[in-house]
Formats: sequence, structure tokens, C-alpha cells
Amino acid sequence: MTDHGGRADEPTSYGLQPPHAPGGFGAPHPAPPAHIPAPAAPASAPVPPAAPASAPDRSANRLIGGRYRLIARLGHGGMGTVWRAHDEVVDREVAVKEPRVPDHLGEREHSTVHERMRREARAAARIDHPSVVTVHDVVIEDGKPWIVMELVRGPSLGDRLQEGTLDPREAARIGLAVLDALTAAHAIGILHRDVKPDNVMLGTGDRVVLTDFGIAQIEGEQQLTETGAFIGSPEYIAPERVLGQRPGPESDLWSLGVVLYAAVEGMSPYRRSHTPATLQAVLSAEPQTPARGTGAFGTLVMQLLRKDPAARPPAAEVRRTLQELAAPAPAPATSPYAALATGSGGSKWVPPVLHRNRTAQFALGGGALAVVVALVLVLLNPFAGDGPPENWQIRPENEVLSADVAVPEEYKRVQDDNGELVWYADPSGVFEIAFWHRAPKSDPDSMDENPGVDPVARKAYYEKGGASTTQMEEASVTYEDATHQGREAVEMTTDFIPYASSGDDPVRYRFRELLIPGEKKNDPYWHVRVRMPAKGEAAKDGDAIFAEVTEGLKIHAS
Repeated sequence: MTDHGGRADEPTSYGLQPPHAPGGFGAPHPAPPAHIPAPAAPASAPVPPAAPASAPDRSANRLIGGRYRLIARLGHGGMGTVWRAHDEVVDREVAVKEPRVPDHLGEREHSTVHERMRREARAAARIDHPSVVTVHDVVIEDGKPWIVMELVRGPSLGDRLQEGTLDPREAARIGLAVLDALTAAHAIGILHRDVKPDNVMLGTGDRVVLTDFGIAQIEGEQQLTETGAFIGSPEYIAPERVLGQRPGPESDLWSLGVVLYAAVEGMSPYRRSHTPATLQAVLSAEPQTPARGTGAFGTLVMQLLRKDPAARPPAAEVRRTLQELAAPAPAPATSPYAALATGSGGSKWVPPVLHRNRTAQFALGGGALAVVVALVLVLLNPFAGDGPPENWQIRPENEVLSADVAVPEEYKRVQDDNGELVWYADPSGVFEIAFWHRAPKSDPDSMDENPGVDPVARKAYYEKGGASTTQMEEASVTYEDATHQGREAVEMTTDFIPYASSGDDPVRYRFRELLIPGEKKNDPYWHVRVRMPAKGEAAKDGDAIFAEVTEGLKIHAS
């Protein structure tokens, strides 16, 4: 059994004990059972594209329910075999799902699978939406429920991704249809619980269909899963489900986020070599923003992948973003200067902070566009806008900071061992962005300890040399009161010479810092610091970076 989410011929259920999870996800985590639970009943397979059977099948040509003639087997999963069939009453082709239970399982397991099949039919039939597979009938044959549904002619998204990744616009279009299907299901109390590429069908006429409600949870109905077990595809399961917590609509939105990530990257960011490692990655790994889906697409995906369900964006917000992303591209500009004025990509010769700064890019081009440069200098604020600059990303830092941060894409992330500091290093070595979430020092009279948010103490700390008095020399410190997300804060600027710098005219550096206290006196506080040169154009760029970093810091509500 593999852990890649379950292809058409593999089960998507895993009877596994949830691993112990690190803290920080919000609600208390229930202790996992001490035993490995019995395997949960496997889930059903999606309806794959119509294709002729590779070999004759003994059940072909069988008549089910007196009207559905089986033609060819399309595929099978852990809970059923899907057939292409002909409805002889209304003369149309349909898909028929036959319950399939391994022979070694007992009567109770057979009964569970059959009941899950009935629930699948009820769940799908209750949802009236064009992006949800239509259930036509349920036929009892040989004491088993056979589900008759529409035949979706086309590949699954999983099949499509075997051929290559999608561009963000197409991924957003598909994701929007899946979101609408999930919204319709959630509105009547149904959770899908197995949203993955193999369960998203790409039909004709750009139609997208969400299939396989075999493990759906219907509000008010008794659970079928044994205690301590869970079912679904590991790399698409939300962390709260892995931990045994009660899922909600946010759990399906997490899975949608993983699907969107896989659509542009080709695979889930949580896929590992075996299932326990995959589940542990779901619980603790912080994936990079998808490289092929930067900007608003990447920001949305990373927001959907927040570990805390309450921190994920609501469906309405997700829908607005996907609608904007899926909209047709505007007509190309005809101006000879359009490529410079509106181009999307940064250049490797331009520092990352200037990728959105068209003024700087024009200046690098020489004097030929002097008139355009003058206009841009007057009219363009390169760091304006509601979101981060182009070629920046939003990174959820839930475990370290309980916050989201905005950083340039090219900066390398590093985390310290004690889990209270994360920093992002500029590849050129000019700038550095650091974030802390730490408790105030225990001894207020010790200058060897970090002085916390007290600006007077921190000023004295820097003037005496900083950490261990050997961090800096000739420090000049100013500070002022500030606010961040309605919280009181302190903003500090410190110019200094690195300790023991050589040369007659050593380079001075600058710390721009934002310090945000916790709710109570001894609560951990947030500390943001951007290191930059203290003079020249780089200092101006550093100030712009600091403005974007502080604006992009979104602290999660406690």
C-alpha cells in the first residue's frame, strides 16, 4: 500500500493510530488510544474516465436491477468497483458502483461497507449542485446496494496531473468549482472528508465534478469509524482529523488547499515515503509557498494550510480570491514600454526588494526612458497596495510565532533549535529579517539577557554592546510608540558598528525593530527586526522592507 492518496486501484483508508502531536494547535488534543485500531472500512473510488476494459470480465453484460446492463469495468478502489453501464429503460450510459469487500473481512465489516455505500448515495443525492456527481438510483442486488450515478466522461484531476502541472489560473478555475460543491454540501450539514485530485473529475465543456462521498460525514448520523481510526488519504487529511478532533467545514478547506498546491506543483507538500511520516508532516511541516503559484494564489494556498482551523479563511473569502485568479487574463498592452511598466517577473540583477519597484528597474535601464522614469517617480509608490509586493510571499509561522509573516520569496528560512526564533536571510547578504516570540527575561537587572519590550532597558542594552556586550559598538538608539493590529507596540531604530570591525571607516548597520507586548505582563512578546546598512540607497530599501514586513505581520487572535 502506498501513501500517494490512493489511485483508482488502491484503497484510500488507513486504520492508523494518530501520532503524538506537538503543541500549539489550539484546542487540547485527545490522547490517542494505546492500541492500533482495527482498519477502518475503505473508502470508495472516484468515477474514472470511460475506457474499454483491457480484458473480458465475467460480470460484463450482467443486468442489475432489471435495467442497468454492465458494459466494462472502469476502475476499483477499496470499497467498490465502478462500471460503465447502459440504462436500458431510458437508453443512456451511466456509472454503477458495486460494493466490494475483501473476502477475509467478516459480516460486520461487510455491513459497514454496505451502510457506507448507502450513505454515499444519500449524501450525494441531497446536494443539488452541478459540480457534485448526480446519483440516479440505488439498486439492491444480491443483498448489496449498487449506486447508479451519472457517467462523467473525462479524466480525474489526479490523472491529469500525471501529464504535468496546471497553471495557477486553471488550478483556480477547478478549485472554484470544488469550493462551490463543498459549500453546497456544508450548507446541508455534509462534510466530504476525502477531497483529493482523484475525486475531482474533469468533464466535458470545462465541467468540474466532485465525486466519492463514500466517507462523507452527515450531520446527525451515527459515525461508522471505529474509535481511534480515521479514513481518507493521508496527505490530504487536515491536522485536526489526524489528531482525532472533531472536523468541520474548515477541514475540507484544508484539503482543497492541498489540492490547489498539488495542481501547480504536481504533488502534495506533505507526501513522504510512508504513511506515518506523511501524517507527521501534516501535523508539523510548514511547506514553502508553491514555486509555480506565487502571488495571490500562493498566499491563498498557505492560508488554507494553516494548522489551526480557526485561522483558515472563510469560504466566501476563498471564493472571491479564486474568482479573481480564474478570471481571463487582460489583453496584452501595446505600448513599447508596457513590458517595463507592467512586467510581472523580477530580474536576477535586481535586488528582491526592487522586484516591484519599477522606478529602480527603469533607473537601471539608463537614460533612454528618462521621461518615463520621471513620471513613474511621481506617480508610482512601489510598496502600495493591499497585499505583499510582487515576488514576496505570505508564510504561516504558526508553531514559532502564532502569526503569518510577509517576506521576499528568495530569502532563505532558518529556525533556531529552541523554537522561538525564525529568520529569513537575503541571498545577497545585504538584509536580514528576524522574528521572535519569546517570554520577557527572568532577571530585570541582568544586562546579559534580552531586555524585552521595555524601550529604556533595550536602549541601555544596545548602548552597552548588546548580547554579552560584544554585539555592537557606538550604538545610537531612538524609539517611539506605535500600534500593530490594535495592540500597543514600540518601534526602535538602532545604528551601530559591528563589534571589533576592522578598518578606519567601518560600515555602520541599522536595526529597524517592532516590539509588540503580549496580552499580560509576563506573556511572550513579538519581536520583528530588519537588519540593513545604515546609509545609502540600501538603507532606503531596508526601510521599505521593514514597512512591508511589519504591515504583513498578522498575529493570530489568542
